[in-house]
Amino acid sequence: MRALEMLGVLMRIFSFSLVSWMGPDSPFMFVWIFNTIDAMLLSWCAWLRKDAAYTTLNVFWILVGLIGIARAGQFLH
Repeated sequence: MRALEMLGVLMRIFSFSLVSWMGPDSPFMFVWIFNTIDAMLLSWCAWLRKDAAYTTLNVFWILVGLIGIARAGQFLH
């Protein structure tokens, strides 16, 4: 489980770094999808560890990610 959590954390660092470095030229749909996947992975790990705060935080990021994906894909205006 520790390896999966580290993978999720590294995924999140990578996606936020990409946005920081590239700014408006970032591949936003990729970043939103990648971020949502890492939130799912980290939520699952937190759920297994019975860490309610971390589970809540990452479920929130899943919801934010789904909205971001919908907006980046212009499903929401």
